[in-house]
Amino acid sequence: MRFKDKVVLITGASRGIGKATALLFAKEGAKVIVNYNNSEKEANEVIKEISKIGTDAIAVKCDVSKEEEVKKMISEVIKKFGKIDTLVNNAGIVSDTPFEKRTVEQFKRTLEVNLIGVFLCSKYAFKHMARGGKIVNISSTNGYNTGGPDSIDYDASKAGVINMTRRLAQEFAPNINVNSIAPGWINTEMNKDLPKNYVREESNKIYLKRFGEPEEISKAVLFLASDDASYITGTTLVVDGGYS
Repeated sequence: MRFKDKVVLITGASRGIGKATALLFAKEGAKVIVNYNNSEKEANEVIKEISKIGTDAIAVKCDVSKEEEVKKMISEVIKKFGKIDTLVNNAGIVSDTPFEKRTVEQFKRTLEVNLIGVFLCSKYAFKHMARGGKIVNISSTNGYNTGGPDSIDYDASKAGVINMTRRLAQEFAPNINVNSIAPGWINTEMNKDLPKNYVREESNKIYLKRFGEPEEISKAVLFLASDDASYITGTTLVVDGGYS
């Protein structure tokens, strides 16, 4: 168990990549904080699954875009576990809206959750992280190659996460490693309603001819949070099955 007695905080951990990551860390012995905002039932289900694995976990409600809520979440974590070893900034939202119909409020909300949320959680968590701590941000290949006109705000937010990752790596060096993962197409709730023809077309652009699974991203997170990645910081690992 590579993470026995380590404390891992994962934002947006009630489903998808966050859930898969929470379960994988638990299997490696970590004490896990499952953050959620709206999905309380799903978060509690994750806690039940972790309990069956045999490690400690708590669910904490927090909108990562709200500073006071983030401060309260970090306080709860410290009160319960006394430290944070790894922070996984996974919480994110997307809304596919045609460019001309997207509102300023929608654009702002995407940036608040996807980008400012990473800033706030990192700002208040790092103070409780000892030397050797790890921060892993979930960005996206959309941050490199824009996905299309219906996701302009999401693309901008994920490009910001990639840039912020390098800046935070400088800010927290040499004590804390900060990296990000840029997933490509993954079978998550976010993508479940995509038209079948579109999924087929996109799969054909992927070298491995399929969408990835959340568990495949969680393994990359685990690697960057492990001692095996002790000399990696400020970088973004693309996990997209090969895409052209």
